[in-house]
Amino acid sequence: MASLREAPYAFGATLEEEASADAATFDAKAALNAASITSTTFILYTEGHPAGLIDACFVDSPQRRAFVSELWVAPAVRHLRGGELLVNTASEWLAHAGAAEVFAWIADSNRNAMRFYERLGFGPTGDHQPTARAKDQWETLLVRDVPLPAPPAA
Repeated sequence: MASLREAPYAFGATLEEEASADAATFDAKAALNAASITSTTFILYTEGHPAGLIDACFVDSPQRRAFVSELWVAPAVRHLRGGELLVNTASEWLAHAGAAEVFAWIADSNRNAMRFYERLGFGPTGDHQPTARAKDQWETLLVRDVPLPAPPAA
């Protein structure tokens, strides 16, 4: 909920929607992500408390593109490079599942996020679209190559 309070523009759901959901809804999503081979959520903990999250998924399309989305790190721990850790962990998970590239839609108005992803090696694909929550605002599709995972040691 802290992520939706601090950065409501960055997520597909609203604070009101999430606050009204019952525990069974969250349990069902957690169970689905735990068993899924196409989507998951990583949560960053610091001192035993959740301090960040990121979603990773494959989009069911002919290209089977891999995406990271809904990245959020608590302001108090952003200096600890938790966002970088989350993006890299999600990218590694996607690479192990066969991704050679990882994509991210970033709101054009969120210059901090754009610079953050660029520092991690993401670059623009040239694709733009209106954001899902505000059709008068735009987002840019970024991509970066991910190294293929090393084979297990024999």
